[in-house]
Formats: sequence, structure tokens, C-alpha cells
Amino acid sequence: MTDFIVEAELREETGRSAARRLRRAGKLPGIIYGGDKPDLPITMDYNTVSKLLNQEQFHTSMLEVKVKGSRGKNTVMLKDSQYDPLKDTATHLDFFRVSASDSITMDVPVVAINTETCPGVAVGGMVSIIRHSLEVTCRADSVPEHIEIDCGALEMGDTVHIEDITLPEGTEVQHDVNFTILNISAPKAASGGDEESEEAEVEAVATEAE
Repeated sequence: MTDFIVEAELREETGRSAARRLRRAGKLPGIIYGGDKPDLPITMDYNTVSKLLNQEQFHTSMLEVKVKGSRGKNTVMLKDSQYDPLKDTATHLDFFRVSASDSITMDVPVVAINTETCPGVAVGGMVSIIRHSLEVTCRADSVPEHIEIDCGALEMGDTVHIEDITLPEGTEVQHDVNFTILNISAPKAASGGDEESEEAEVEAVATEAE
């Protein structure tokens, strides 16, 4: 069962020039691939799909793409969305075919919750998210919309690492290092401009990312 249905048509022409013409006509080009089936270049109504892209769940849910003139059912997930860097409008969508039981790996956003009751924030600290998304592995029909990090009991200077959180059942994050997800940091002004400390923190984050 899918949560969203996308209406599409087969795209006869490909390439940048054809894609620009489609976008000028209010269409959004895309492609469906994977599943040991031929690639399907498609086009969709831009206004309709742009509203779906604004919904967080659309990015992590199984979708059904109904392609006019094409046989068979296209159960997919959104693999990649490309945007115009100046206009911040979608320019192309990539969908890959899945079944409910497939094990997939996707980036899922990190969301800090209960920040209003965070003791560290109450005394002037800031919630600093180091990893804005996590690469999770799970069944295609069980991808979480986001990963929640509870900040309700965090004090100034506290740090949350990947091994500190409880992931949704059936969800895994592969990691060799117990990397930082977020911390409660003091405002920069309160740190007295300690550039050496800031450089050390940046270097530590870079090391974890490696």
C-alpha cells in the first residue's frame, strides 16, 4: 500500500533542451528506474508535485506513479530531487522501484524535540545540530519520516551521540565511530571569542565525519 499517488506521462524527448521546454510549459521531468526493468523517463505537473515535495512524508514514503500509456504498476520511492540553485524550484525527480519488503538505505532528517523545556536552552544555550540527517537502513515500507532527538533533559554542554539514541524498530544506522548528532552549546559571545576552542571543535566534527 502506498501513501501517495503521482500522475505522470511518458517523456518522449530527453536532454537539457527538452527538459527546459517542459519546465517552461509547467511540467516537471523525472525518471523511474531499478527493479530489473527499463528506465521510464516521465513528466509530471509541476504545481501538483511541488505541493507534495513540501510534505516531509513524501520524501520517505512508498509512492505509486501512474504513467499514462505505460503498463504495470510503478511502486517507487523518491531517490533524488534536483533544484534550481537560484530559484529553489524543483527541476528533476528520480524515483527507484521498490517492494514493501526491500531493505533500503535512505537519508532521513534529524529533528530536535522538546527544545522549549531544555534546561541548557533555558540558561542561554543553543541546540546545535551537527548531523541534519542520518543514513538509515530499513524496510521500504517502514522508513521513518524523521529521527527525533529529545532535548528535554539536556544541560549546557551536553552532547548526543548516535549510540545515545533509540532508533525506530527495524531501523539501523551503520557507523564505525560514535559520532555526534547534536549538542547544547554556549552562545559564541559567551565563549569570549576563543578561536582555538572553535578550531578544535571544527576539527573534532571533521574527524567524526571521516
